[in-house]
Amino acid sequence: MGLPKAIRLKHWKDFQSVYQQGKRYRGTHLLLRVRKDETLLTSRFGIAVSQKVSKRAVVRNRIKRQIRAAIRALLPEIVPGWNIVIVVLPNAVMCKYEHFLRELEQLFNQAEISNYGHSRN
Repeated sequence: MGLPKAIRLKHWKDFQSVYQQGKRYRGTHLLLRVRKDETLLTSRFGIAVSQKVSKRAVVRNRIKRQIRAAIRALLPEIVPGWNIVIVVLPNAVMCKYEHFLRELEQLFNQAEISNYGHSRN
């Protein structure tokens, strides 16, 4: 199950604006790039998994599915008005859903785009 269209970054120019003008937050397996957009009613997400992570599309797609599921779980906590690109780093190949969920929560708190200033326990 994918993310709803309203909360997806779909166009190349949206990704480019986040890459060029957004702030970076690095975790162990993920790199978060965020850019404030006052015109948005919700936050929008994009996921980038390059072939440096894995040459196999099956592996890259599995990682994207796990990250989308983690985003859905954290979505109620996300403050509206942000464009967010999640870049998967090459060492994330063996990560499970729980790792992505924990790391995304930490990165969202670090970037101050989460409603909670502390991590969930």
